[in-house]
Amino acid sequence: MRKVLLVGNPNVGKSAVFSRLTGLEVITSNYPGTTVEFRKGYMLLGEEKVEVIDVPGTYTLEPTCKAEEVTCEIIKEATKAAVKTGDIIINVVDATNLERNLYLTLELMELKIPVIVALNMWDDTKHRGIHIDLKQLSDWLDVPVVPTVAVTGEGFARLIGQVYKVRPPKIRKHTRDERWEDIGRIIALAQRLEHRHHTFWEKLHDMTIKPETGLPFALVIALASFFLIRALGEGIINYISIPIFDNIWTPVLLKLSGWLGGGGLLHDVLVGRLIAGRIDYIQSFGVLSTALYVEFAMVLPYIISFYLILGLLEDSGYLPRLAVLMDNLMHHLGLHGFAIVPTLLSFGCNVPGILATRVLESKRERFIASTLISIGIPCAALQAMIIGLLGHHGLLPVMVVYGTLGLTWLVLGLIMNRLTPGFSPELLLEIPPYRWPPPKVLFRKTWWRVREFITEALPLIMLGVLVVNLLYYLNIFDAIAGVTAPVVSGLLGLPKGAIVAIIIGFLRKDVAVGMLLPLALSVKQLIVASVVLATFFPCIATFIIFIKELGWGDMLKATAIMLVTSLTVGGLLNFVLSFF
Repeated sequence: MRKVLLVGNPNVGKSAVFSRLTGLEVITSNYPGTTVEFRKGYMLLGEEKVEVIDVPGTYTLEPTCKAEEVTCEIIKEATKAAVKTGDIIINVVDATNLERNLYLTLELMELKIPVIVALNMWDDTKHRGIHIDLKQLSDWLDVPVVPTVAVTGEGFARLIGQVYKVRPPKIRKHTRDERWEDIGRIIALAQRLEHRHHTFWEKLHDMTIKPETGLPFALVIALASFFLIRALGEGIINYISIPIFDNIWTPVLLKLSGWLGGGGLLHDVLVGRLIAGRIDYIQSFGVLSTALYVEFAMVLPYIISFYLILGLLEDSGYLPRLAVLMDNLMHHLGLHGFAIVPTLLSFGCNVPGILATRVLESKRERFIASTLISIGIPCAALQAMIIGLLGHHGLLPVMVVYGTLGLTWLVLGLIMNRLTPGFSPELLLEIPPYRWPPPKVLFRKTWWRVREFITEALPLIMLGVLVVNLLYYLNIFDAIAGVTAPVVSGLLGLPKGAIVAIIIGFLRKDVAVGMLLPLALSVKQLIVASVVLATFFPCIATFIIFIKELGWGDMLKATAIMLVTSLTVGGLLNFVLSFF
């Protein structure tokens, strides 16, 4: 099958080009023998089905890390096959940073494979006073040059049309210095800049990239995000979720309860125990009552609002600036600034966060980042429950939980950096321009993430509630609670029954926090329990990904760190809060 390779520097909009060409059906694969991912999809050229490969971003064909090595291998394979299969490369270039991007372009032109240059972010050149002579650039490179705007689809019809008639470029061999000399000639010939005053976006860029103004701005963004997430989540709960359960689902369950005789094992597993003759969605604990209510009325509304805000920060261009801003701090933790991106992704779910640590150069960095994520970063589902449980007590209890987790993340990172051998590399990152995220793209991305959460979480939540019911029926939890009472009640100051939530946390953290509600905990106990559940071993999905990415050895080390950290922080927090 014919292949189209998307090749370009990081942050040139290559993934947006890939999505525009292939639509929704995407296959993510590991390159053989590595943990480096690349994405594949398909598009139609007339009646021909063509495979599109989004290879890892690279600045050069002289690799400096594993991801760039994989990129070079994929390009090498395509170059060998190009004569037989007609494979081509679409070189995605940031039109606002032509000089930096052309180095890779010239390297690609030294290969025996057809190349098309997609000048992406073409709309931003107009805002920045950048004028590019497309004919001069195309004639000099001797390849088609097509201006595109991936987020809107501008230029894509012409881009796809060029795939039909593209031909191999004239092979030019350069040394490194000759490439830069040629780039200088191209820029002088094809690009012109005009003086213009800084726009609002450019002023915002300067403000958010400098520590003296960027750190306060980041704090404002964090607080605004919290209040927006809570407001949107509570709005969905109060005006959509609760009315649906009260007016539509409760009558259905009451009829089912009558058919099942109002009691017994099957009734308690499916409908749950009736409280004063009524279904209590928090305490009944049935697969069709509490499990569905936790998923759709307590967690999902906050998941939707969280992913919507996260997508807004991603697509606006703020996250790469935050990476640069956080670089100095992250170096103290044995990482560099770009580690903030998988960290922030983990606030949605720890699984993609740990997968995203592949962008870090060494196994040492990935181990530190993955362990810190598993311990100090609560996923969106857990955050939804924390906000739901503590939010109505005011902002302070929520801030205590997040402050404790943040301090734990920081102190543990400092310790791991000292005890883990190796060094932290420098941050090399292209910063995209600020832009208004297109609403259609933003809502589509949010829907994809929410759909993935529902399909992954709902079966586990229902399974967790089923298992708990069976263990209660067999009186197994009573035995476990008795054995663990000295730690749970003594060290952590929680009732013996809290061990059930801690164990269930291995399946789903949000379910575990939801199981604290029937225990009628005080605000202090809710704070301690939330922190312990967040720092305790991650959910089973994260556990599996951790093993897959870093192996059993590092997983066992991380497990030991998690257990010590969870008990130490929980015990200290219980002791400190006793004075208030």
